Amino acid sequence: MHEVGSKPVDTMLWRKFPLVLAALKSHNSQPMNHNPDDLIMLFNDLFRESYRTILVRGGSEEPEYLPVSEPEGLARVVFAHVFFASALHEIAHWCIAGEHRRTMYDYGYWYCPDGRTPEQQQAFEQVEVKPQAIECLFSLAAGFRFHISVDNLAGGGAADGDAFRLNVLNQASDYLACGLPPRRAQQFYDSLLQFYSTGARIDETWARVKTRLLTAEQEYDQSRIPEPPL
Repeated sequence: MHEVGSKPVDTMLWRKFPLVLAALKSHNSQPMNHNPDDLIMLFNDLFRESYRTILVRGGSEEPEYLPVSEPEGLARVVFAHVFFASALHEIAHWCIAGEHRRTMYDYGYWYCPDGRTPEQQQAFEQVEVKPQAIECLFSLAAGFRFHISVDNLAGGGAADGDAFRLNVLNQASDYLACGLPPRRAQQFYDSLLQFYSTGARIDETWARVKTRLLTAEQEYDQSRIPEPPL
């Protein structure tokens, strides 16, 4: 267990799961059991050695990225402790962050919390399109219900909720057709398809998910939303 400030982070979780992705079969059947420990296993199997990075549960409700702090250390993608959606969202941000960004705490990004002004919210929606599009496809591959989130309940909601929704869905459609960039995003997506055995019905499921998301009400903290069927 490692502490960053007052936040305990379990840096030993990766040791609890053997590196046997190629032999894995999903233990899930309908309805699927979405356990964040499965994401920890899949992520760490793929990226612990190649990127010296592990996925870990945080000790609070605030996710963060902790870069390598010592020569033989590991970077840590920390998700909100019990939330499957939080883990997928943080993995999406890690996939997008370039090599230099991954040397900085929270990738060196500015973040303005809930309660943004209209101008701040517009900027937030511009930079969130690609991460949420990748998260959407990760959720699709895992058979998990995805919610487009404007994350601004205290500030009056979306700057342009309809445009943001369309931008996320259009970007996700492009990624699904052409492949997810960069390569590690595609690797993780493929591992989710294999583990959850969703590949055979992915097009049918995507059509249904798009229809639902196009008519859904805007939502805020997606990590706290219950998980009804897709």
